[in-house]
Amino acid sequence: MASGLYNIGKIPELKRRILFTLLMLAVYRIGCFIPTPGIDAEALMAFFARQQRTIFGLFDMFSGGALERLSVFALGIMPYISAAIIMELLKVVIPAIDKLYKEGEAGIKKIKQYTRYGTVIIAAIQALGISIALEGMGGLEGGAGAPVVAHPGWAFRLLTIITLTSGTAFIMWQGEMITERGIGNGISLIIFAGIVARLPSAIIKSGELIRAGELSPLVMLLLVLMMIAVVGAIVFVERGQRRIPVQYARRVVGRRMLGGQTTHLPLKLNVSGVIPPIFASSLLMFPATISSFIRVEWVKNIVDAITPGHVLHDVLYVALIIFFCYFYTAVTFNPVDVAENLKKWGGYIPGIRPGRSTADYLDRILSRLTLSGALYVSAVCVLPTILIARFNVPFYFGGTALLIVVGVAMDTMAQIESHMLTRHYEGFMKKRLGRVRR
Repeated sequence: MASGLYNIGKIPELKRRILFTLLMLAVYRIGCFIPTPGIDAEALMAFFARQQRTIFGLFDMFSGGALERLSVFALGIMPYISAAIIMELLKVVIPAIDKLYKEGEAGIKKIKQYTRYGTVIIAAIQALGISIALEGMGGLEGGAGAPVVAHPGWAFRLLTIITLTSGTAFIMWQGEMITERGIGNGISLIIFAGIVARLPSAIIKSGELIRAGELSPLVMLLLVLMMIAVVGAIVFVERGQRRIPVQYARRVVGRRMLGGQTTHLPLKLNVSGVIPPIFASSLLMFPATISSFIRVEWVKNIVDAITPGHVLHDVLYVALIIFFCYFYTAVTFNPVDVAENLKKWGGYIPGIRPGRSTADYLDRILSRLTLSGALYVSAVCVLPTILIARFNVPFYFGGTALLIVVGVAMDTMAQIESHMLTRHYEGFMKKRLGRVRR
């Protein structure tokens, strides 16, 4: 590992990419502390102290605390992710968009352009909703006390829309620049930075609880060991894949004989990634979000029934994760298209007829993998949350945040390893321990 880090300095291009990435992430973190004008910061912080179990708490986790400060980056990168998911869904409904995906690089550029437009529209709508909600919000429970907005009105709303939308557009540009000129996926690294930024304060709070006697050192040690075990399990499963053997028939092109080689089609165990727990968490937190603005008895009863730690919440959470795993996998991976592409290029799965039979075979395998992946994601999201809710740990562990952090770290390290190996330098892992799985 040490020699691998030392070898990074011997590759000027890789060193420039890493420094550029770190610089862009530093700019992002600085922007998270620049406040939006017209906000009472203390009243807003008091409100968010009660919103950890609502959708605001989820978004604030992804933004690294920028939302609770209502900084210029308060919306974070979530509008871009929402726009990208909407484009994926529209691909299934609108044939013209599906055609763009199949046109290669030119089509992908248009898709990215439409995604940027959608990001700005979604960010503007969210910023308008936030500005209206802030105007009716008080520093104390029920809306009493110091108002969050000193001078409400359309001047404040327009200023908030321009500020937050511009901040999201800037983060989107940062993510694209990191992907192009830095190392790793820029959008994922920005989310990663927002989540990890809250870790130091969580460690400090844990130390204070231990000193105060509210948290036993033995319990904290057990929690740390459990965290290490969960991270190891995530790394093991995320790298797991089912390799479908593919044989290409020999064919003559001009004077050359092409084909005849054997390769494989890799299918990941967790095809859908972290999208299902994000969707599931958002849906379950929606009633709690509504109840923070309106005082209706039946809404309060629903919120109490689906509060984390209750059996109904855990059952619904697992059911929604499984549903969204199947749904998102069906949207992003089409066995019929894969079978047609294999048939077009002379490829086939040994023992399976090309065409429809291949599509049915891939669909059966993908369904089983998706079920396994959904159960794995459910376990990571639910089990640590249940255990830690009983120990009153002052920071969120497990679930979506942990999947994102570990997954992004693995992808980034794999890209660094790839840069080093292409220039014949030894990577982070010794040869006897194996290389990054090709």
